[in-house]
Amino acid sequence: MYIHIFVMMKIEKEINQRSFRNPFQKAAINVIFTAAWINQRHAQALKPFGISIQQFNILRILRGMRPEPATVKLLTERMIDKMSNASRLVEKLKAKGLVERKSCPEDRRRVNIYITDKGLDLLSEASKTIERDEQAYMNSLTEEQASLLSDLLDMLREC
Repeated sequence: MYIHIFVMMKIEKEINQRSFRNPFQKAAINVIFTAAWINQRHAQALKPFGISIQQFNILRILRGMRPEPATVKLLTERMIDKMSNASRLVEKLKAKGLVERKSCPEDRRRVNIYITDKGLDLLSEASKTIERDEQAYMNSLTEEQASLLSDLLDMLREC
């Protein structure tokens, strides 16, 4: 017989705080803390691939757009981290041979960005690693709980 032992680490213990002003403050701090925790896990998982979370995000966007190109403006609009410098990130990915930039034949001011085969291969392997990690910590939720969590987070951003 398999017995699953589940130890829940409450936010109070994680940040060594006894109380909060109200449940809203506690929830907000918990969301911020958990987002940082997930980001740290993703950054650690991506380290062997030599890319950052933001670079991983750009590669995923480019893969999803294939065979169509993207522009820096479009990447900026679609990125999860809106504070990232997409232009700088694209240059770093280009230096690694993971993306290529080509002038648009119709509009020479526009630069089209494509993911390379090397970028696709790296993204495929990195995605498997991220998915295994996500499955490890998301496994503590049921599908219904995960859907509810996602719906609640969507509600927070509707203000």
